[in-house]
Amino acid sequence: MKTKAEIVKSWLPRYTGTPIEDFGEYILLTNFSNYVDKFALRFGTPILGLGRAMQTSTHQPSGLSIINYGMGSANAATIMDLLSAVKPKGVLFLGKCGGVKHTAELGHFILPIAAVRGEGTSNDYMPPEVPAMPSFKLHKYVSEKIVEANIEYRTGVIYTTNRRVWEHDDEFKDKLRRMRVIGVDMETATIFTVGIANDIPRGALLLVSDRPMTPEGVKTETSDRAVTERFVDLHLDIGIRAMTEIGVNGERIKHFTY
Repeated sequence: MKTKAEIVKSWLPRYTGTPIEDFGEYILLTNFSNYVDKFALRFGTPILGLGRAMQTSTHQPSGLSIINYGMGSANAATIMDLLSAVKPKGVLFLGKCGGVKHTAELGHFILPIAAVRGEGTSNDYMPPEVPAMPSFKLHKYVSEKIVEANIEYRTGVIYTTNRRVWEHDDEFKDKLRRMRVIGVDMETATIFTVGIANDIPRGALLLVSDRPMTPEGVKTETSDRAVTERFVDLHLDIGIRAMTEIGVNGERIKHFTY
């Protein structure tokens, strides 16, 4: 295999246990297995890729697939590379983030306007000067679905880091405050940047799952379970409605050809 196209067409099924032709035109990304479980239960669809690095489920009538790609920016970059094999019309990341500003409270949804590339992975795809940005048309449509559901949401900039354990580090937290970011995660900037590199329309809808700037706000198993029970169904529902309706309505995410 000499070309990138040959490699990703071979590796996407190898990583997911899902044939190329079985993926939908629109993709939901997540790094939580229960999102895939809930998707499959909702539509009565099988879960493929059990025992593999990534699991998927696809609802063929709506042309929508969901993929659990794992955790971290390296895995996020991998799936965005592999998805170039199917050239999806839109990819929406349903992730969780830590709230940095006081306006980002538990259970709030954040539609990022950009992400700071603090993870390093994206530097292998684009020069550091290139901002990590979502596809405006996709985010505009997702925001409309949120408003229609009468749900309040936030916008702002996300800081993406490869560092998982930093909640004890006051210097790092001061850095986040100085950058005026609304939240912190491990994937959003990577998904945006590698999406740009692969010409894939992309977006993210993040759920604030913890408030790690204070010791009492650091995520625990108990607190994460409480957030999951209260908000994950709603998070997934918004993503499903946005990505299925955008296809049904024939909304074009990309305006121009470069």
